[in-house]
Amino acid sequence: QVQLVESGGGLVQAGGSLRLSCAASGRTFNSYAMAWFRQAPGKEREFVATITSRGVTYYSDFAKGRFTITGDNAKKTVDLQMNSLKSDDTAVYYCAARLGDSRIYYTSQTLYNYWGQGTQVTVSS
Repeated sequence: QVQLVESGGGLVQAGGSLRLSCAASGRTFNSYAMAWFRQAPGKEREFVATITSRGVTYYSDFAKGRFTITGDNAKKTVDLQMNSLKSDDTAVYYCAARLGDSRIYYTSQTLYNYWGQGTQVTVSS
């Protein structure tokens, strides 16, 4: 089993920045993809960004240019730096992990096996 713990959420004004972190623990794994998803009130959970253990990254259109995902293979952590935040970015952000092939990225939440509990991000306008 893999446990994921997110941190770094909070309240920020529009135009501000937040950095989310996710730490993985549990079973040993070296090939993986980790991702961030988010779910706003009344909406379905959506993909934000992903990074694999080989450093392959992919972003949703709304995240490109504003969000940056980084990972530390040794520490099994992944961060999401969010800049120029908008009120539309208000959501619960979830960290997810998928073990296995790290040559390509995955954007579908159904392909991720492990999930964190989520961290609230609120952007005030």
